[in-house]
Order: sequence, then structure tokens, then C-alpha cells
Amino acid sequence: MTAYTLAEKILMRASGAGSVRDGDIVVAKVDLAMMHDSGGPRRVAPYLQQLGAKVWNPDKVVLVSDHYVPAVDPQSAAILSLTRRWAQENGITRFHDMQGICHVVLQENAHLRPGMLVVGGDSHSPSGGAVGAFMVGIGATEMAGVLATGEIWLRVPETLRVKWTGQLAAGVCAKDMMLALCRDLGQNNDYKAIEYYGSTITSLPMAERFVLCNMSAELGAKAGMIAPDEKTLAEIRANGGDIDDSALQWRSDEDAEFERVVEFDAGRLAPQVAAPHSPGNTVAADQVGRVRIDQAYIGACTGAKLTDLHMAAQVLRGRKVAPHVRLLVAPASLRATQIAAADGTLAALTAAGAILLPTGCGACAGYGAGVLAEGEVCISSTARNFKGRMGHPTSQVYLGSPFTVAASAVAGYVTDPRALLH
Repeated sequence: MTAYTLAEKILMRASGAGSVRDGDIVVAKVDLAMMHDSGGPRRVAPYLQQLGAKVWNPDKVVLVSDHYVPAVDPQSAAILSLTRRWAQENGITRFHDMQGICHVVLQENAHLRPGMLVVGGDSHSPSGGAVGAFMVGIGATEMAGVLATGEIWLRVPETLRVKWTGQLAAGVCAKDMMLALCRDLGQNNDYKAIEYYGSTITSLPMAERFVLCNMSAELGAKAGMIAPDEKTLAEIRANGGDIDDSALQWRSDEDAEFERVVEFDAGRLAPQVAAPHSPGNTVAADQVGRVRIDQAYIGACTGAKLTDLHMAAQVLRGRKVAPHVRLLVAPASLRATQIAAADGTLAALTAAGAILLPTGCGACAGYGAGVLAEGEVCISSTARNFKGRMGHPTSQVYLGSPFTVAASAVAGYVTDPRALLH
């Protein structure tokens, strides 16, 4: 009997092919297309108009406003107005306006299922692989083609299997795992599907699995994937999705052909920090040196989910942010904000001196509040620290987990968070 990887199984089903192997080119039917306000209607609408085409199936499109929200100038307001108008004109019922960052909103609303082929108009779309879907990021031209036809052509990727075993220490989380992988695997894993598995992965909550798949983009991968288990199904059901246990079939066969298998020991991992200007410039947090910071930023899809806000609060309760530091917190979704307000998390953060910002992509993508001035130094829970991404080209951004960002805000310089955990 032929054995297949999870990626191969999904693309075989979506394309209707009897068999596929890495390197094959397939034309596949898309189960879901996701766009946001920045790369969505304002980019694709002109293409569709030129083609005289309509959206192939409005029920299979999810649209999220997250980059330009809330509008800070007339140009942002115009983009949002266009987005809202396009959603209404095209019958897009799954339009999440100012509800949170697109990748988080997709999962909070149970739009994703194991085995789905999903395309997203954002480079961090591999996030969807956390539920066992095959989700890839595409540009506006490709998205217009998908919206017009419901199909896309893809090359079947080879799969790099990453096994994590052992238990993470206190103050260490999925963000540290990914920063370590950016260093150890490099960022040129072009057109690969990266599948995470092992006892560590099984023990992680869904929000942490999301971080692994999301930041597969930083490894250069086409997709990040984790096979579904009972936690996956429970999360989908808790978010209102109807799914049965047959979804657990979506997993790689153990004797499938993988590009390679690499193994890592989570128990040996310390908190990690990536220095400017690449997530691959990673070292253990206690090896960075005494780097004074001007700003600490807890935001973005990887760094400001409810679990991330809880991590930061663990460090900040009973403490104060250093006088010279701005600690900015932009929750990843409205739901995370609401729950964090109800359970006392936001009170703990603001009591320590954090400044609460609206939900959205914000400074992570260089939009709105929180961008950096010339020469400023920031430590951030975001996924990228490319030159100029968060503001002035001479600013410097260090990456760390919410634990590390919060601890650094208190210390006033980049620091290992473990000494500050309650």
C-alpha cells in the first residue's frame, strides 16, 4: 500500500488525482480563501473587473479588516470603506470587521478544518496548518485567479518533519522553539511543508501550535502543519464548528517519504532572543548582553493571543515597567481583549504600566500606533524584525516571547525572563 505525507494527502484529495508525489504540479479546488484589508479588495477588485469575473463562491471567502484598523488618516479610512463596500456588494457573509488579526480570527471562528486546502492573502497564512489543514500564502494576482475560478495550481512540496520531545521549562514557549528553529534550520527551506510532531507538540495547547505553523513562514516554508488530535477537534467544537472524529484520519503515514526528519529536545531549550535584523539571529536570552530598550511591544498574531497576554501578566503582576520604557500591548483579537478584561489580565498589565492599543496588526506591520523613531530599540513578541519593518530604518528590533518582552520591559533591557516568574 502506498504511503503519503499529510500534505500529499490533502493535495491529492483537492486535485482529484489518484496519486501525487512531491514535485508534481496539480490543479486543485480551493476549500477556503482568506483576505484582509491591505492585500484584499483594493488589490483584487480591479483584476476581477478587468476579467468581468465574479467571486466563484462567496460562502468560501473570509474577509478580515486588521491592518488599517482603526483608521488613523483619510487614506486608511478609504481603504476600510472600500473593503466594507466590496464585502457587501459581493455577498461575503464571513466578513470580520475590526474583530482581530486574520489568522487568529480564522481559528476563533472555526473556519478551518483538518484536510482543507486554504489560501490566504498574507505571508503568515501557514498558521492554518495548526488544525491539520494545508494553508499557503499567495499574492493578489493569484488570489484574483482563485476568486474567479475557485482553483489554483500548486507544486506538491516535499515534507520536512520536525520532531520535538521533552517538556518545556517554565518561561519557555512555542515562540522560543521557533526562534531556535530559525537559527538551526535556517530560513531557506523553500517550497517545503514543515510538519511538527512528537510528545512536546502533543502537549502544547492549540494557541501554541498556531505559533509553530505561523512562523514556518520565517523558515521559508510553503506550509507548516500539525496532524489533528483530540485537542484540535475540541478547539473547533468549542468555537462553534461541527466536526466528527473522522477528521483524525488527516495525518502522515509513518512510512511516508520525508525530505528528512530532524529532532530537538524541548527540555534543553532556554528562552531565546533574535537580534536585528533577522529571526535567524537567535541566541539564548542570557547571551544577548545588557541591551537597553526604549519600547517593549506585545502584539501580532504570534505574540498577543490570550495565552500570550497571560504569559506577560505572569511576569508583570506586582511589578512596574522601567521608567524609560514604553510597554505597548495590542491584543490579537477582540475576543482575547474581552476575556483578558474579564479575568483580570488587562488590569495586571495596565497596573504595571502597559499602554493598551486597539486590536489589529498595528506596529508589527509598521501601521498606526507603536512605530519606532530613529535609533530606537524595541523588543517585540512579533514574528519579524526586518530592517525598517516597525518604523525608522535605523531602529532596532529584538524578538522574544511574551515572557521575555514583559521581563525586559521591567528590567529596562533585554533579559532572561525566568528570574522574574512568580
